[in-house]
Amino acid sequence: MSTLLAKAKLKPEFEDFFEDIARTVFRATHENETAVVRYEYFRATDERTYYVLLSFENFDGFMEHQVADYHHNVDFMDCFEEFRLEWLDPINGASPLVQSETQGEVDPSRDERWNQYVKNHSEATPEWWLPRRNSIE
Repeated sequence: MSTLLAKAKLKPEFEDFFEDIARTVFRATHENETAVVRYEYFRATDERTYYVLLSFENFDGFMEHQVADYHHNVDFMDCFEEFRLEWLDPINGASPLVQSETQGEVDPSRDERWNQYVKNHSEATPEWWLPRRNSIE
């Protein structure tokens, strides 16, 4: 499984534009992707701040989402004043989700877009997660 949290602070006056995109991408993701487990948008307490919770069956499922035309070809970045994408690791017994797979492999049989997303989004599993993962079952 691969689970992430995106935090976006929008430029002023981009709330309606972003929420329209969010609805479109939410629908397309849930209608077209078999590996999606969670894909949800939220408004935060701070003005113009949003979160997106993403969880996929595996890293490749996350990549399928990233390269999908309805995601890749959207002008999300035009909206952002700040953006951060962070890997999450569910806590055993406190989440129905399972450990995050945070790295993918560049695959010569895939196109350049896929492999660029793999390079941009792969991160080593944080060391501090490892002993915590099996501390309580």
